[in-house]
Amino acid sequence: MTNAQMSPARELDTTGLNCPLPILKTKKELNSMETGTVLKMVSSDVGSLKDIEAFCTQTGHGLLSSEEDGNSYIFHIRKN
Repeated sequence: MTNAQMSPARELDTTGLNCPLPILKTKKELNSMETGTVLKMVSSDVGSLKDIEAFCTQTGHGLLSSEEDGNSYIFHIRKN
């Protein structure tokens, strides 16, 4: 995946929020975006690692990347 393909149209910072709020806010943000655009979501909730993967599988959105950066978890999600 090139940087241009992962360039986020929007960013969502859910740092400090616990489950289920990161998923709910991610869903709401993706619902307001155009198909094919990318959302960068940042979370401090360790549960978001599994939650975002499951969310993308269930909804058909593409999980382009997930990474850990200190106490933050960063996801790039392509809206389908």
